[in-house]
Amino acid sequence: EVQLVESGGGLVQAGGSLRLSCAASGFTFDDYAIGWFRQAPGKERKGISCISSSDGNTYYVDYVKGRFTISSDNAKNTVYLQMNSLKPEDTAVYYCAVLPRGRGCPRGLVSPPYYWGQGTQVTVSS
Repeated sequence: EVQLVESGGGLVQAGGSLRLSCAASGFTFDDYAIGWFRQAPGKERKGISCISSSDGNTYYVDYVKGRFTISSDNAKNTVYLQMNSLKPEDTAVYYCAVLPRGRGCPRGLVSPPYYWGQGTQVTVSS
């Protein structure tokens, strides 16, 4: 069974940092790209970053680039999202997802993912 488990969310003040983890199992990790998405209350879910586990290619949307860093530990089948200089606008539920094979990163970030994790809440206070 494919499983993606996010962790590391919480409440931080503006300017603070969090590191999210996405632990993957049930599939060949190196064959797929992994994306991070977020959904704020009342807004659509949007892809913000992705990584290709096979070659390490990464992508960031403009509003997180320079503040967020995606990485992977293939030995642990885990993808991380280091979030620095957090802003109240970053408040959302953060999800990781398996991107469609054959599209990869970043093309797969705008396609329906194969699988979603359950999400982890990130709240940034003023």
